[in-house]
Amino acid sequence: MTDPLPPTRRNRASLTYKLRYAARNPDKIRGYLSRLSRDLKFRAVSRDHVAYYRAVMKSDTARDPEAAVGSRSHGRWLALGRMQFDYLLEHGLKPDDRMLEIGCGNLRAGWRFIDHLETGNYYGIDISPDILLAAQKTLVRHDLADKLPHLMLVDDLKLRFLPAGHFTVVHAHSVFSHSPLDVIDECLANVGRVLAPGGFFDFTFDRTEGAEHHVLREDFYYRTETLTRLAERHGFTARFMADWEELPHGQSKIRVTRPESPEESPAGP
Repeated sequence: MTDPLPPTRRNRASLTYKLRYAARNPDKIRGYLSRLSRDLKFRAVSRDHVAYYRAVMKSDTARDPEAAVGSRSHGRWLALGRMQFDYLLEHGLKPDDRMLEIGCGNLRAGWRFIDHLETGNYYGIDISPDILLAAQKTLVRHDLADKLPHLMLVDDLKLRFLPAGHFTVVHAHSVFSHSPLDVIDECLANVGRVLAPGGFFDFTFDRTEGAEHHVLREDFYYRTETLTRLAERHGFTARFMADWEELPHGQSKIRVTRPESPEESPAGP
């Protein structure tokens, strides 16, 4: 049995999709039911989505920190981290850039960024204390302590403890794909304050061209225009990164920048 719809048209929350998927993948039914049971439990005890997803990460990290950030094997963990790093390198990432990684996880890409950047120029934040402990182990494994990376636990995406106009690159890989729209809105409402003039914010998301939906409050699917319009409401210019689509990755990417102010524009002749 084949799915007649391309991936960006599928509604993974619909009963039809679930039945078709179960028929094709009977070995995954038990795992889905386990996730469903966990979802109901965590919803009942979590005050908001951050608390809910922190519980998800605690559960997943206890089993396998690399799987918790979406990598089914160590080889895939390395490959996905390399893909993120190479992409930003091709887009001009320099050692003197000051980078904020939102949802740094266990440093799948972060350890490469830390190694590339000048000492102290990497700042990673995450909502999960468990995955940040795993990130420390990644630093030790790659002997990066002397690069003095900053790793910080957060409870929201208001970024109030970070300096204004500091970061030339902000990066959020596989964060908005696990976030409801109010969390994304909070991030976009505040990230502009910490961006340096000329800086940019790259984020990935699960793209749909059909109805927007979520699966178990863990995976959220958005139309591109929903996120670009939201970014524009917060004063950004938003661009869909078509070259990212050429890479073997299931998510899409948007880059947002602040329009250049008159004070930042080069003086005329």
